[in-house]
Amino acid sequence: MGMTMAEKVLARASSRRTVKPNEYVTANIDVLMVVDMSFYPAYNLMIDNGCKKVWNPDKIVLVMDHQYPAQNIAQAEAHRKIREYVKDQGIKYFYDGGFGICHQVLPEKGHVMPGLLILGGDSHTTTYGAFGAASCGIGHTEIAYVMAKGSLWLRVPETIRFMLNGTLPEAVSAKDIILKIAGQYTAEVAQYKAVEFSGPGARELSIGQRMTISNMGVEIGAKFAFFEADEKTYDFLKGRTDKQINFFGPDPGAQYPASHEMDITSLEPQVACPHNVDNVKPISQIEDIAVQQAFIGSCTNARAEDLERAASILKGRRVHPETRLLVIPASREVYAHIAESGALKTLIEAGAMFAPPVCGPCGGLNNGILAPGETAISSSNRNFKGRMGSPESFVYLASPETVAASAIEGKIADPRKYIS
Repeated sequence: MGMTMAEKVLARASSRRTVKPNEYVTANIDVLMVVDMSFYPAYNLMIDNGCKKVWNPDKIVLVMDHQYPAQNIAQAEAHRKIREYVKDQGIKYFYDGGFGICHQVLPEKGHVMPGLLILGGDSHTTTYGAFGAASCGIGHTEIAYVMAKGSLWLRVPETIRFMLNGTLPEAVSAKDIILKIAGQYTAEVAQYKAVEFSGPGARELSIGQRMTISNMGVEIGAKFAFFEADEKTYDFLKGRTDKQINFFGPDPGAQYPASHEMDITSLEPQVACPHNVDNVKPISQIEDIAVQQAFIGSCTNARAEDLERAASILKGRRVHPETRLLVIPASREVYAHIAESGALKTLIEAGAMFAPPVCGPCGGLNNGILAPGETAISSSNRNFKGRMGSPESFVYLASPETVAASAIEGKIADPRKYIS
């Protein structure tokens, strides 16, 4: 009997020929990703428990993105200590502030490969499933253990499939697919399960679009959120790594307890309403809702293609005078790309504000948090109460196209009307 993608990765990582769902394995970790917020407490926990050196400084990737630039003295001091720790431990892959958001930086810098087991100090580590990697977030205690030992026990998850058929219509994108799945199947559909997104519709998606869906896999409960590694995966990664890039997918005969099909051909833009990611409505059912802030950013939807699609809607138009549009590209590389393509100029001329390539207001940390009573439409991944600032604010989630259209009108708007 064949194995799913999750089973194949965990079998290899635990030096076993096969594994089955619900078995426990002790797996060797290929890459540990940590960010400023997760590294600092986990490292101190490791030291406090008597471990003086990390298990392998070449397998730890540290990105400063969550609380960067420092907003107060305590954060600045933590950053200073992190830099000292990096030197002391000889951590090779340290991306200080300005490189970008962790889930964009790791693939750009060649740390993500098909078939790897990657654990990270951020819940949206599921993003790397877009490249055929088994990746998920872990907490501070687990990070400390992995930093010390290089392994962790994991339960082998069952795997469910979402078969995507058809081709996306204009002004509809991957964010609409994953919001539709969350709304139709709930945020619990993949609770501690792996998900494989497959079918002709999945194969048509760009790597960036796959990253959006895998990123939000955790929002439907997924432990891992896979796409098969194919020619598009190879084309993205070649030149970013000197390691061999292999295609990777499930075995023939792999077992799936559930398989769901979705025809994306007639999909319309979707909006997740406060205060849950699965409180989703199609744009045609959204009444006039004024927005004081429109945010295009985060690890979910701030890649070059996202910003270019938003720019195509905003080109020759202006942001509504009662709405502020905040744009935060996912990385320095993305910044450079949109500067060259002209999208940066288009967005600035439309009235967008820009901030450094960091997480920004997504987690209510900095650069554009909301005041009580304010409403935002955001291309980020969560809209829980208080997520982006005041617990008395309201966050709607949508695609970059929908956010751009809403910025123009000052209310949640259908982007399809702006496609010529």
